[in-house]
Amino acid sequence: MKAFAAHRSAGVLDNPRAWLFRIAHNTALDFLRRRVGEPSMEGEDDLETIAAPDTPDPEIAATCLRSFMRLPTLQRSAVILKDVLGHSQDEAAAIVGTSEAAVKSALQRGRERLRALAKEPEDSALPAIDSATRARLVAYVDGFKVGDFDAVRAMLAKDVRLDLVAKLKRRGKHEVGEYLGRYAASQRWMFSPGMVEGRAAMLVFDRDVSVDIPAYFVALEFDGDRIVTIRDFLFARYAMEGIEIQAIA
Repeated sequence: MKAFAAHRSAGVLDNPRAWLFRIAHNTALDFLRRRVGEPSMEGEDDLETIAAPDTPDPEIAATCLRSFMRLPTLQRSAVILKDVLGHSQDEAAAIVGTSEAAVKSALQRGRERLRALAKEPEDSALPAIDSATRARLVAYVDGFKVGDFDAVRAMLAKDVRLDLVAKLKRRGKHEVGEYLGRYAASQRWMFSPGMVEGRAAMLVFDRDVSVDIPAYFVALEFDGDRIVTIRDFLFARYAMEGIEIQAIA
């Protein structure tokens, strides 16, 4: 849609494909900065001190999404554009809006980091949440299980923040309480406490699809005995790709 809107004012395009990729790249970065609060790109002065080979690396192209997402923004962009999508370094530089030298350096660092991540054991233990957080998480999920949403609301901090990802944001106990009412009125979902990437989360299962594999999750952040942040991925189920999920019995 952005490309369609901008096409008339873009003039003659020498490389329409690179132009489209740049729009997609910048849109993705804007999305990630809003949703994840990711740190900004590394400085070009630092990146230009490292060289990188110009040939694609097929082993890097097979790396899982979770590993890519652990790279800084410019490293991730450089590796995906070069080794996954097959762009040249000068095309990648044009797409991300930086110098070719910076792309070369980011590519080298990104490749090295991905190789290091690939050597980590696949079954390495996830960080464990402490017993107090675990108890609060179980109590929160139990409220959903038995339909005791008064107990759930009692766990919310006064200025609790809700991010119904890709849909809406709410703040304050009253507004978030209204969101909980939608769950109270539905019989579609099943709930279980768990961890997503080592953090407390409520796993949500769709009764009509699978009671074994979660459809999505709700990430929770606690401050003492109160919930201060809720990130519900009901409308952003792409977040399930390539993440580590662990159920809590």
